[in-house]
Amino acid sequence: MNLFTQIAVGTVVIIVTLILQVVFIGIAISALKRFGEPLSNPPYLYKSILAILLIVLWLIAGLSCSAWAWAGVFVMLGVFDGLEPALYFSVVTFTTLGYGDITLDPSWRLLASFAAVDGLIIFGLNSAFLVEFIARLRSAQDDHG
Repeated sequence: MNLFTQIAVGTVVIIVTLILQVVFIGIAISALKRFGEPLSNPPYLYKSILAILLIVLWLIAGLSCSAWAWAGVFVMLGVFDGLEPALYFSVVTFTTLGYGDITLDPSWRLLASFAAVDGLIIFGLNSAFLVEFIARLRSAQDDHG
């Protein structure tokens, strides 16, 4: 695949997965606005643990969708013959682990780097959301406690 096609495909997939993750975060925000008031009232410990656990699992679901999207793109483009190696490569690349046990043909390397950049962006977005959520949760609990 030529350079500009890889850039175009990588950019489109990043945009799609970013929108997807923002939707997951938006749904989490909406749920917290709707059901979050009890989190600021005692007892705090179990409510906080449950809320953080559910938010993290929800964000992981969004990350999983992004990894599946990349795997689907790799399969559709013929980079991999099957879904399992495509998904494995997507997860390893998306998380920037880069084991190196599965590598792409040199003609596809740039597209793989877009998957890694996408993972960094989405992990950063999720980290920022989690930090803000925990800070607001603690602040709300401090105000009521």
